[in-house]
Formats: sequence, structure tokens, C-alpha cells
Amino acid sequence: MRIFRWLSRWWDRNGPKRKLILVDGDSPPEIIRSRNLYLAKDDGEDWSVAMRCPCGCGDRLELMLATEARPRWSVRSKPNAPPTLQPSVWRKAGCKSHFWVRDGRIVWC
Repeated sequence: MRIFRWLSRWWDRNGPKRKLILVDGDSPPEIIRSRNLYLAKDDGEDWSVAMRCPCGCGDRLELMLATEARPRWSVRSKPNAPPTLQPSVWRKAGCKSHFWVRDGRIVWC
């Protein structure tokens, strides 16, 4: 298990950067690929970002971006540039991963 975690973290640092894919509507698609972040946008407003947990457990994470939501995240990305997600993602259940998405890379806490 330690080797898998080490390989996963090595791949996060050295593999291809994550891409931000825009989705029309207020919810992300059913199929989430592991190295992509999906930004659900409806009427010009950002609703949520979906991604697979980078630890390797494969859980689907959906993070709310709406100003009314608590907790709430924000995503920054220029066209054709890798995304940055703030604040960190800290899972309280399941694998309990804690990480940042910075410039398309996972930075583990």
C-alpha cells in the first residue's frame, strides 16, 4: 500500500497536469476522468467542480463554487492553462486525503 501511495504521489508531481473542462448546466457529468476537473457553469455562473480523488481511492468529489454554499471553493484558470483550486480539499470521511490543486498539480498536505 505504501508503494502505491508513493507512486501515486510521484505521478501527481511528474505526470501530465490536470485540465479544466467546462460543462453547461448546474451539475457535472456522470463520467469523471481521473486527471480532469469539470467546471459546471449555468447562465455564466460557476456552480461546482468535480474530480476524482487523487489518492487512488477513485471517489468522486464535487466541490461547490456558488457564493451561497458553505463550504465553498474557488477555481482560477486562464484559457488553455491548468486550474488552481482554493482552499485545500480535506476529506473528513473515506480516505481522509488532504491536498491542494495548484497549477494543475496535486500538492499533498
